Amino acid sequence: MAITEKTIKLLWSNAAGRCSFSGCTEKLTVEQAADSAPHTLGEMAHIKGKRKDANRYDATQTDLDRDGYENLILLCPNHHTLIDKKENEEKFPVEVLLEMKICHETYISNRLEAIKYSNIDQLKDSICIYLSESYQSWLQYGPLSENAQRNPHSDKLHALWLSERLTTIVPNNRLITKLLNDNRTLFPRPKQQTVAKFLTHASSYEKWVCDEIPYEAVLRFPAEFEQLIMES
Repeated sequence: MAITEKTIKLLWSNAAGRCSFSGCTEKLTVEQAADSAPHTLGEMAHIKGKRKDANRYDATQTDLDRDGYENLILLCPNHHTLIDKKENEEKFPVEVLLEMKICHETYISNRLEAIKYSNIDQLKDSICIYLSESYQSWLQYGPLSENAQRNPHSDKLHALWLSERLTTIVPNNRLITKLLNDNRTLFPRPKQQTVAKFLTHASSYEKWVCDEIPYEAVLRFPAEFEQLIMES
């Protein structure tokens, strides 16, 4: 067995592309620097070891469960190495790693708690931050970026763009969606259709990224929504 694409996407998106080790939260994508191309750092560690000689190996576990989402935790290389050192097996048992994973993913999820604003400018200011982050991610790593144009057949760049969709764009869309749903009445009636278009876009985009629908079913990002948020 092997880790499926759907499991990979679920793990990266639920962890928001950050190390799940307690107190770390390192971002697991690296932007282009003077001496290196952009790349990913994240490693999908097995909570119950994959091989017989690995830490926390469970002989009763099936191959399907061994590579399943519930048995994986997203870590940076340093912490992956740390938990898999033989001398650390007792320090990082299954229960400790599961708690780390749950706590980290709960922290990410809790960012979606309701936030109420008293006026529309405050709401737009918050949404603008997430829109700008997503736009920069698309500009840097997307299929029309300079990196992609220079290296159209690069598997590494494709993998990086996939991780950026999972760790930046999808989480930002979730945050924007939550802000809109909690403060939707701040928008005047003529603008509600534009808001609805973005909500449909965000929902369909995430379903496509997670392989639930084909790309043709995704509603394209509505340019009028960006105009709505950016206008004073």
